[in-house]
Amino acid sequence: MTVSLASFRNNRAIHTRPFAFRAIWRLLGLPLLRSSLLYGTHWRVLLLQIFGAHIGEGVQIKTGVRVTTPWLLKIGEHSWIGEDCWIDNMAMVTIGNNVCISQGVYLCTGNHDWKDPAFRMFAMEITLADGCWIASRSVLAPGVTVGRNAIAGIGSVVSSSIPADLIYSGNPAIFKSIRTFTTPLPTEQFARAISLQPPACPDDLAQSTTDSSPTNAVSETVELVIPL
Repeated sequence: MTVSLASFRNNRAIHTRPFAFRAIWRLLGLPLLRSSLLYGTHWRVLLLQIFGAHIGEGVQIKTGVRVTTPWLLKIGEHSWIGEDCWIDNMAMVTIGNNVCISQGVYLCTGNHDWKDPAFRMFAMEITLADGCWIASRSVLAPGVTVGRNAIAGIGSVVSSSIPADLIYSGNPAIFKSIRTFTTPLPTEQFARAISLQPPACPDDLAQSTTDSSPTNAVSETVELVIPL
């Protein structure tokens, strides 16, 4: 026995709206959402809401964002979705409050049953909890949950869930560090700290939990996770 793609049939269970409604979104709504001619995040949010998305206050959606099915999208308050992200939501995608999804992230809810010769398609939900950060060019697989305040580092391939407050990175994404918060620096000190330190890469973050030398977040040494 071998794979027979000629036998493939779409899984109609993922089509939760009439054909005409889906066609209008694909032909008119989606191109408008991705267009740079649609100026300002307010109009992108409104467009998604018209097609069934639930979006809270203060959400920022940049140009080039692609959403497969707006009616299967929930976004909390004050979350950011960066340029050229693709939310490929054949199942529900739930994004919490204060979530940052950086440029070029791909949220993939669809998959194929590789044991089925007809390559049957199915879909699983993705959930991003409050305060998490999905860094640029990362890919999240079907069924993944990223916990509260967790981070997926730049270019990560996340095929299993990330617990709260942890930093994962790599392909496949593995544990790197624990996310901790420090007292915010005044603007002037923050700018000076960045000018004195070389950019960090995700692998450097793992050392923040093993380095036994004391750090001073206000005066001499500052730990930053911004470059993820």
